[in-house]
Amino acid sequence: MRKMNPIITSLTALILLGTSSVYPAQSAESDRYITVTGIGTVSVIPDALRLYLTVTNLSDKSAPALANVAKTATSVRSALKSEGIAAKDIKSSTLTVYPEYNYTQDKGSVIIGYRATQSFTVLIRKAGSGGKIVESVVGAGAESLQINGIVPFITKGSNVMQEARTAAVADAKSRASSYAKLLGTSLGNVISLIENSAPSYSFPPLGVAKAEDSSTPVIDLGEEIITLSITIKWGLN
Repeated sequence: MRKMNPIITSLTALILLGTSSVYPAQSAESDRYITVTGIGTVSVIPDALRLYLTVTNLSDKSAPALANVAKTATSVRSALKSEGIAAKDIKSSTLTVYPEYNYTQDKGSVIIGYRATQSFTVLIRKAGSGGKIVESVVGAGAESLQINGIVPFITKGSNVMQEARTAAVADAKSRASSYAKLLGTSLGNVISLIENSAPSYSFPPLGVAKAEDSSTPVIDLGEEIITLSITIKWGLN
C-alpha cells in the first residue's frame, strides 16, 4: 500500500474543512509605549473688526421711509469708502419695511407710521482704524444710524493654529521625554497622534487701542488666547 505525503494529507484536510486561505502569523505590537497629552496655547491681538450697523427711518408712509433709509445708507457707504473700506467688505444683512404702532389703554394699538431699516456688516481689515471709522459713519448717518456692535477677530487664523499645534507637540514631547527618563529608557517612533478637539478661544480684557483725539471712540481689541490639545503615543526603546 502506497503511503501519502504528510504535508499533502494536511492540506487535503484543510480543504475538506472549508479553509481556503492560510495567513502568516502576525507579529504582536510591542507593549512598550507611552501616551501623553500636550497643550498648546498662543496669545494674539486681533487684527480686524466686524462692525454691525443699522440705518432706520420712520415716516407716515412706507415709500418715503424706504427712500430716506436709502439716502442715509448711501451717505454711510460713502463715509466707509472715504475711510478705505472696499465695497466687498460691506454686506447688507437685512432690509425691512413695516408698520409701527403705539399702544394706549384708551385707544389700543394705533399705527404711527412705517419704519424702514437696512442693516450692514462691515469688515474693517485694519483694527487700529476702527475708532475713526465709527466716528465717520456716525457723522454720515446722524440720528438715523444705530451701531449694534463691534467684534474684534483674527484674520490669519491658520498661522495662529500652526503656532498652537507646534506648542502642543513640544509640550507633549517634553512630558513624554521626562517620563521616559524616569523609567530609564528613551522615546522611539511616534505610533499615533490625535488632535482632540477644535481649538478653544478666550478673551481676557486687555485694552490696546489708543485714540489720538479724545473725541474719537476707542476700540479695545483685547487679546485672544487659543488653546489646542493633542494626544501622542510613542514607542519606548
